Amino acid sequence: MENIHPIFDRILKREDKETILQQKSVVIWMVGLSGSGKSTLAKAIEQELHKNGFLTQLLDGDNLRTGINNNLGFSEADRIENIRRAAEVSKLFLNCGVITICSLISPTEEIRNMAKNIIGAEDYFELYVNCPFEICEQRDVKGLYRKARNGELKNFTGLDSPFEEPQNPSLEVRTDLKPLDMCKEEILTAVFKKIKIN
Repeated sequence: MENIHPIFDRILKREDKETILQQKSVVIWMVGLSGSGKSTLAKAIEQELHKNGFLTQLLDGDNLRTGINNNLGFSEADRIENIRRAAEVSKLFLNCGVITICSLISPTEEIRNMAKNIIGAEDYFELYVNCPFEICEQRDVKGLYRKARNGELKNFTGLDSPFEEPQNPSLEVRTDLKPLDMCKEEILTAVFKKIKIN
């Protein structure tokens, strides 16, 4: 580390970029089981924010695993590294003034706290996309639950790998009880308060 000389103090500040973009940046960290509706809501939120003139970046777990995280599996160590990298990339976008939407299962409190610490608690908006395991399994939009039940997938979250419900999310939406459009509106109402420059 002795040959590393950061220049954080000599580069443009986040506020400079937010002023140009006319928005306040935040990281919307979407948490929930596979099939809960995270990706669907993330896409809908991004589209709506774009229509309203906000600059966004969507980081989806599956997309990240085809690029920056393509060397990671699903062991506990790899899951932690997956989230660490996603959080560090999110922080880069945050500091560019960009509203960043992260759609990742993020199964444990430890992992989520790590992400929050990297991003900064004041800029970390934890969105719990809550849907019971049995409903997600019925949906099985990617066919993963069937594979997990057949033993083709190991360490599947909620089945043979733990999922700890967030204790104090910034917002919780129940996709098993409300239509996605209603969930989207709840999210946007909360997010607009954080990103609009007064």
